[in-house]
Amino acid sequence: MNDTQSAPLHSGARTALTRAMDDMVAAGATGVLVRVHDRLGVWTATAGVARRGRPDPVPEDARFRIGSVTKTFVAAVVLLLMAEGELDLDDPVDRYLPRFGLDGRITIRMLLTHVSGLYSYSGENERDSKAQTGLFATSGELYVRQLATSYTPDELVRFALDRPAYFAPGEGFAYSNTNYVLVGLLIEEITGEPYAQQVDRRIVQPLGLADTTVPGGDMAIPGPHAHGYLGYRHDGRPMVADVTHSSPSWYGAAGEIISSARDLDVFLAALLDGRLLPPPALAEVTSFVPPPPSPGVSPGLFRREFAPGRTGIGHFGSVPGYLCNAYSTVDGAARLVMSATKGAVDRFDPAAFSAFLTAMDRALVACFTSLVLPS
Repeated sequence: MNDTQSAPLHSGARTALTRAMDDMVAAGATGVLVRVHDRLGVWTATAGVARRGRPDPVPEDARFRIGSVTKTFVAAVVLLLMAEGELDLDDPVDRYLPRFGLDGRITIRMLLTHVSGLYSYSGENERDSKAQTGLFATSGELYVRQLATSYTPDELVRFALDRPAYFAPGEGFAYSNTNYVLVGLLIEEITGEPYAQQVDRRIVQPLGLADTTVPGGDMAIPGPHAHGYLGYRHDGRPMVADVTHSSPSWYGAAGEIISSARDLDVFLAALLDGRLLPPPALAEVTSFVPPPPSPGVSPGLFRREFAPGRTGIGHFGSVPGYLCNAYSTVDGAARLVMSATKGAVDRFDPAAFSAFLTAMDRALVACFTSLVLPS
């Protein structure tokens, strides 16, 4: 365990956090990086190693694939466009992207809050997980064989549209990467430039997020980073592949961004304290669709009760080899960011993978409940 801090973390919280991070490594993480930022200051810690078979620790300034935390950046761009009068969240998506022949009832808001019913091309949903043998499998040997394969956003969307919708628009909740690939295309249609340029101009540059990049066709992670791995089976034998270098095109606007714990901390604070979004947009991002059917979702964010009286809002991210969680108090005053690199454990061993996810969840709860809030 390595840690640095600009202000003391009380001993009970520090002990709980370090134990939880070590438990994640014992359960299958190669490395873990945590940043906690609250009234007392910043506490950063790492556990495990940056690369299998080597002793080097995870860099505290590591860049990592943030997965679906990308969606929070993309949603913020849409909300800024809304505030400027370029769109209305209740506009039908088909008005902007008629080439896909979408159900005319699907609105921009439905995409942002995962109530469109559109099939997810990457198969996150439980109903898809047992049959993920198609082109866009994101685990197992098929994914490893296709690490360098590139896809266009249109290919991802059309793959999804060839499958039946989960439900009629607005009649349920189903997390779907297809939603945000469409949002990325919508941003391009409205602004005339790729969503990545909008993210850079509206968020990355104004906030000084020097570690944050939208990689596009670049398979590498720039700067210091830990390696991510994927466990799979070949002819029945367990194998482990280094998937650090892989094509971001599999996720695009749904999950391709690379960032750091420091940058995500700054981004969450600015998103929620009014520095990034004008009042109408901030009201949207903090207005959550209550359960059921959703788990509590707003454009780009989810609500989670970590403990009684401790509610966080943020997002989770998962791509092969990397997991990311970024959560804040509702007012943006205290935040946590966690990145984990997967080791050999993955879905091919359900019991081990479940134990790993349980350990990660315990670490998240320990982090969030340790935050010292403003008095």
